[in-house]
Amino acid sequence: MIIVGIDPGIAIVGYGIIEKKGNKLKAIKYGAITTEPDISLPYRLKIVYDELTKILIEYKPDAFAIEELFFNKNVKTAITIGQARGVEILAAVNCGIDIYEYTPLQVKQGVVGYGRAQKKQVQEMVKLLLNLKEIPKPDDVADALAVAICHAHSGRFKELFKIR
Repeated sequence: MIIVGIDPGIAIVGYGIIEKKGNKLKAIKYGAITTEPDISLPYRLKIVYDELTKILIEYKPDAFAIEELFFNKNVKTAITIGQARGVEILAAVNCGIDIYEYTPLQVKQGVVGYGRAQKKQVQEMVKLLLNLKEIPKPDDVADALAVAICHAHSGRFKELFKIR
């Protein structure tokens, strides 16, 4: 099974593609889609959509796992990130990929085994579980790989997290 994990964003969209064979996980590709703040929002959304679509077409994942948004302060930022998350989901829909979403707490639980784990603990487990030489940078990339790992570990319960 090929899984793409997404850490949603507009300036930086982290993505991580992993393969699950039995109980083994392997990183296939990971990185970030970036947009510059001086570009208009509609064009930034187009860049995110187009770049993510290229990745999805190339790697043909079986599942698209994305982190739910959690904001408690800046409403404007939340709306902008929500728009970006929408085009990221649209890219998956247009490629015919099943979409799953996980809260930050569920991602931490799925990767570390503890929902209140610190960011550094999650990053170290991503490195360990995928047998990487170093923690992927920027943090958004490690977060995206964590979302993919979380989905890989959801097993028979994954249908509970499917966006319908």
